[in-house]
Amino acid sequence: MFREILSKIGLCLHNHALPYMIIGGQAVLIYGEPRLTRDIDITLGVKIDNLGTIAGIVAELGLKPIPEDVESFVKQTMVLPAIEEASGIRIDFIFSFTPYEEQAIKRSRKIAILGQDVSFASPEDVIIHKVFAGRPRDIEDVRSIILKNPEIDTAYIRKWLSEFDASSDNNGFLKIFEDLMKS
Repeated sequence: MFREILSKIGLCLHNHALPYMIIGGQAVLIYGEPRLTRDIDITLGVKIDNLGTIAGIVAELGLKPIPEDVESFVKQTMVLPAIEEASGIRIDFIFSFTPYEEQAIKRSRKIAILGQDVSFASPEDVIIHKVFAGRPRDIEDVRSIILKNPEIDTAYIRKWLSEFDASSDNNGFLKIFEDLMKS
């Protein structure tokens, strides 16, 4: 069922010429170890003033927004969560427009799913997202991606994690990555 939904999302976002990349567990399935994931996370390269367009896409895809007050929820969280009711699969549309996200979307890789190109975050950008999230499952995902992708661009990862360390109170992102590279 995930493949059908991903293919439909890829076609719809392509038809609307919206920049995006699939992140999270679905991207880990491409680059790391198979694991159970119950949702689809999509980073959109648009600001929340494009909410009307995204809400229209959600409707076009036959998805149901989860929050009752969509506009208020998106303003607080920068996320429009929706559900594909037949399968119960949750899809999070994440509004993002930082320089990092813009670059990551440009670096995304097209993966054919049921004949449709779908943009997935690069393995490097999945690693960056997962280190930033920092949950135990995320760290295990990073470990599996590193093991399965020895050609990753570690200089790119180090650059962005260093920048996140410099701009955050929660320093240590680069150290987490370096420790994973050693193990």
